[in-house]
Amino acid sequence: MDERVVRTDRDGAATLTLNRPDKLNALNVELFEALDAHLDDIERHTDTVGLVIVRGAGRCFSAGHDLGDISTGEALPRPHFQASVIERLANLPQPVISAVHGHCYTGALELALAGDIVFAAEGAKFADTHAKWALTPVWGLSQRLPRRVGTYVARELMMTCRVVGGREAERIGLANACAPDAEFDDALARLAAGILAQSWFSHRANKRLLRETDGLPLGAGLAHEAYRTEGRGPDMDDRIAAFKAKTAKVG
Repeated sequence: MDERVVRTDRDGAATLTLNRPDKLNALNVELFEALDAHLDDIERHTDTVGLVIVRGAGRCFSAGHDLGDISTGEALPRPHFQASVIERLANLPQPVISAVHGHCYTGALELALAGDIVFAAEGAKFADTHAKWALTPVWGLSQRLPRRVGTYVARELMMTCRVVGGREAERIGLANACAPDAEFDDALARLAAGILAQSWFSHRANKRLLRETDGLPLGAGLAHEAYRTEGRGPDMDDRIAAFKAKTAKVG
């Protein structure tokens, strides 16, 4: 497997680490090809992978789209390749955490926004700098950013290209949570453990419902939930039995 993205598995969590630390994990075609290969395997193994974490090696999550690739032209394996990989990440059956430390600029922000949860280090630096380079988003930012922070905050961030730190990202809803840099890895591990402890069946079913009803009017969404829910999971009886046994011991 291409080492531009390194996968490690632990206790049901698959961590995908962007691995071009000498280039601040700048996103090039080869890195996206490596990421795509990992996603192909992960989406087929929901029985052994209950959570996906995307993070960066070294000093940061990613400095963004490799400007060298942009300036020289990219040989893509298919049209809209990078956008399709990011969409595939967003649509994984499993929950996805984007774990952001250091730089997370422009294309990297588009990648991070594919996560169900954006977890930020206090020293994280988020920015959309498309306008700085006379570019416009093609990997999803114009759609995902306003859905997180609201349309007018998104406009301000896109128009000013200003950098947002971890705490401000948490305050405006760009990040779900923020942890001090020194505690980032431990806090990320606790978050992952808390998710993995719940029913993986429910996570997959709930994520599907949220995705399929996004943008629907309330009535249509309620009908979709009522008639297309997956109902009870195969682990329900065991979970209820374990709860009863625990409460009986306490009593």
